[in-house]
Amino acid sequence: MPEGHTIHRAARDHRRVLAGEVLSVSSPQGRFAAGAARLDGRRCLDVEAYGKHLLYRFDGGDALHIHLGLFGRINKHKLPLAEPRGAVRVRLVGPSHVVDINGPTICRVLDDPEFLALVGRIGPDVLRADAEPERAYKKIAKSRAGIGRLIMDQSVMAGLGNIYRTEILWRQGVHPETPGRLIDRTTFDRIWEDAKALLAIGVRRNAIITVDGAAPSKSRYRERVNIFAKDRCPACNGAIRRFEIDGRRAFVCETCQPPVVAG
Repeated sequence: MPEGHTIHRAARDHRRVLAGEVLSVSSPQGRFAAGAARLDGRRCLDVEAYGKHLLYRFDGGDALHIHLGLFGRINKHKLPLAEPRGAVRVRLVGPSHVVDINGPTICRVLDDPEFLALVGRIGPDVLRADAEPERAYKKIAKSRAGIGRLIMDQSVMAGLGNIYRTEILWRQGVHPETPGRLIDRTTFDRIWEDAKALLAIGVRRNAIITVDGAAPSKSRYRERVNIFAKDRCPACNGAIRRFEIDGRRAFVCETCQPPVVAG
């Protein structure tokens, strides 16, 4: 599933070519025909990211809500139009570019009250200028759940995915199973600021890079990480413990991230 930096990068790139323009909206696949017809011929006012949610705001108060999920993907290219590749759920055509979205988990039109309700359910997004980290900390400080679970909960703190979760907690020396109520404000602030910095790098580089000073890898996935999916810790050379949090792979160096026992 794309992490928050991917969605913010898409919002930035699509805003440049679609915002302020009257768009042709269609559903080549046919599954979003009614929604496309509702937006076709209307002006796109803005494109925004809230965590892993991508929202195209249109005049009249409607918004196209996209969540890519595990299998969705986005393709942006210049005109002229080419034949759709694969099952394109929705196609957005502006004066110079076309955006095709394939296989999203969510593809729907929201009216203004529905948009506000969605945004109200999403936790503060570390990449948004209007984020309120205090909202996230209040939820974390009251919870007995592990911090590794909490910072992946999009209603607590939006935008982080599995790789960033592992890497940020390692960088900050925090064990992912530490109960949220044992995370003090100083530690939370370190986690928040590191997340903000790393995701901003991800937006610029279009890759997850958590190794200080590293350039993107030339491999297919381009990530440069410290312990995610690794066997040994680069700091202490200790063994990396592999386990699961809510069915997702998790990694921890219990030398650099010592377990905390709740009192």
